[in-house]
Amino acid sequence: MIRILFVGDVMAKVGRRLLAAHLEPLVDRERVDFVVANLENAAGGFGVTPQVMEELDALPVDVWTSGNHIWDKKEGIPLLDAYPTLIRPANYPRGNPGRGWVVEETAAGVPVAVVNLQGQALMPPIDNPFRVADEVLAEIASAHPGVRVIVVDMHAEATSEKQAMGWHLDGRVTAVLGTHTHVPTADERILPGGTALQTDVGMTGPYESIIGMRPQKVLERFLLNTPRPFEPARRGGELRGAVVEADPETGRALSIRRIRVAPD
Repeated sequence: MIRILFVGDVMAKVGRRLLAAHLEPLVDRERVDFVVANLENAAGGFGVTPQVMEELDALPVDVWTSGNHIWDKKEGIPLLDAYPTLIRPANYPRGNPGRGWVVEETAAGVPVAVVNLQGQALMPPIDNPFRVADEVLAEIASAHPGVRVIVVDMHAEATSEKQAMGWHLDGRVTAVLGTHTHVPTADERILPGGTALQTDVGMTGPYESIIGMRPQKVLERFLLNTPRPFEPARRGGELRGAVVEADPETGRALSIRRIRVAPD
C-alpha cells in the first residue's frame, strides 16, 4: 500500500508559509509516500514567479500541478519548461509551454503518474478534457507500461464536471481530485471501479476570506457590478487536502480521507 497526499491550491504567502511549516510534519504523521500540490495561486494569488518557485522547490513535494492562473505572470511561464515536476493542464492546445502529465517515483521505487486537466464549464476556452484524458492515459501506458498508480488533478469550476471526470476515469486511474474553487467538499468516496473522488480538496491559505481574497473588494464587485482589484487575505490560515491510500499493484484506491491543518 502507498499513501498519496494531495494538497489543495496553495494561496499566496499565507499558503506558502503553511506549506513550509506543516508539510513535513504532516508527511511524517500520515506516513505519506508521495506528495502532489497545486500552486497556481502561489504568487500573490495569481500564478507563480521564479522566486516563489525556488522557495517551493525546496519543499518535499514530488509533483506540482496548476490551472488557468498559471499563465497570469509572464515571468512564470518559462518555469513550465524549466521544472520537470511542474505541470499544467494537458488540454491546453499543443504548442503551449510545459507538459500535462509526469511520472515520478516514491522513495521505494513505485512509479506514480500525475495528470493535470482543466474543465470547460465557466472557464476559458480549452480542449475537451474528457477526450484529452483518454489520450493521456494511452500515452502513459505506451511510455510507462509499468505505471498503475495515476492521480488526476481536475481543475474546474463546475462540480458536475469534476464528478463526471471521476466517473469517466473510474477504474482507469487511482484518484480524481478537484481543485480551483478553493472550497473543500465533503463528498470523498471510492467509486465502483476503485477510483477515489473528491469534488474539491480545498485551499491551502487564508480561510478568513472569500476564496482566499480579502472580503471587502469581493463584496464591492458583487454590490456595485464594477471591477475591483483583488488582494489576498492574511488571516485564518489552514492547509487542506486529501490522503489517498492505494494498492501499487493494481492502482485501485483503498481509501480517501480529507486533511485539515488549522494552526491559527
